[in-house]
Amino acid sequence: MSQEQLQNKKIAIGLDIGTTKVCALVLEELEDSSYNILSCASTENIGVNRGVIVNIEKTVNAIKKVITEAEQQSGKKITEVVAGLAGDHIESLSEVSTITISNENKIVTQADVDRVIDELRKSKISADRKIIHIVPYEFILDGQDGIINPVGMYGVRLQANVHIVSGLHTAVQNIGRCVEKDTHLKLRDIILEPIASSTALLAEDEEEVGVCLIDIGGGTTDITIFKDNVLRFTTIIGIGGNKVTDDVKSAFNTTAVEAERIKCESGHTFMPSIMRKDEHVLIPGVGGTAPKEITKTELCEIIQPRMEELFEMCNEEIIKSGFSGKLGAGVVITGGSSLLKGTDELASQIFQMPVRIAYPSGEKYKGLSDIIESPKYSTAVGLALHALSFSKNNDNQSTQDLEEENKEDTQVSNDKKKKWKLPSLKEAKEFIKKL
Repeated sequence: MSQEQLQNKKIAIGLDIGTTKVCALVLEELEDSSYNILSCASTENIGVNRGVIVNIEKTVNAIKKVITEAEQQSGKKITEVVAGLAGDHIESLSEVSTITISNENKIVTQADVDRVIDELRKSKISADRKIIHIVPYEFILDGQDGIINPVGMYGVRLQANVHIVSGLHTAVQNIGRCVEKDTHLKLRDIILEPIASSTALLAEDEEEVGVCLIDIGGGTTDITIFKDNVLRFTTIIGIGGNKVTDDVKSAFNTTAVEAERIKCESGHTFMPSIMRKDEHVLIPGVGGTAPKEITKTELCEIIQPRMEELFEMCNEEIIKSGFSGKLGAGVVITGGSSLLKGTDELASQIFQMPVRIAYPSGEKYKGLSDIIESPKYSTAVGLALHALSFSKNNDNQSTQDLEEENKEDTQVSNDKKKKWKLPSLKEAKEFIKKL
């Protein structure tokens, strides 16, 4: 970030490297706790497949393009970003860690909490994988469970139940390489994309009573479950909106570009949602052949089975998580593919619970807020919010470190004064007598 940003510490940049697009979002926090959207730039990306980078050069070019556009739009020099991570290589598991409280008064400190979580970094995961997030969802102190924050409590034995998210080491490294290769950028942090999206979309009461967030991207579908305000389950399915486009392309013998256009403009995922079932859709000819017409009903007959399959796979993951029937706030769907008409109606029928389509909106967003009011920008907004939070934590840590340094300097100075102070007149006389 520029010198102005370093002084301000209120501007953050989220970089969403998706299967179909790369998006850079510049966000500024205002004094009233609202956010000013300074820039939202996106471009097509063909260097990623199912959330994983497969072509470094093409991805780097896409990143350069959006960063340049974001800088021009915002008037800010961008040097640091927080990027997202997705892909069907993501795995999650629950683990338990236990330590003893070693201080004399047996009062749990933040250092003890950090230590019990750090123990989990030694978890037995394969060498080709890297831990992305460790999220504690419960602490148990001397057998007393259900503790959210044990700091300040008396105890001897502290146990942490956590949710660990890991990904392929190479996939993580390739993100860093794409961000920093031939650019002036520095990768500040990597956040799991569904966690980022949840930050931008979910309310605290939803996370408390239980909610499942489904983010349908171009190449992957991300699933996260929250309960009691804690992340409980994460998984990623290697199927997204591109599969629907491929089905349309194959069924009507057209190009991928035309299939995507037809899907977005005229596609329905749920037959009863079509108002005029006999309405025609024109498909341009290929290679000089004559164009042809299809009805919206015929188009829906291609799209609906694929979306049903996707939602059934999501439902299986919800059942596998053990939280089926415990999601009081139902299902929240986001991502570019959620824009297909009838998506919420089809999802409600399959999940048998309340469903809503979500995107960043509301009075807390200002500036270019109308641009981000789409499900396809949920991840970028969430990444920028995480970047802002990351800056605050670093600021607080820097302040604490500075205070500790000042305290140490003061102590050293006092020690020196104590060591080198002038002797009193009585002490001087006694010293002379000894001589």
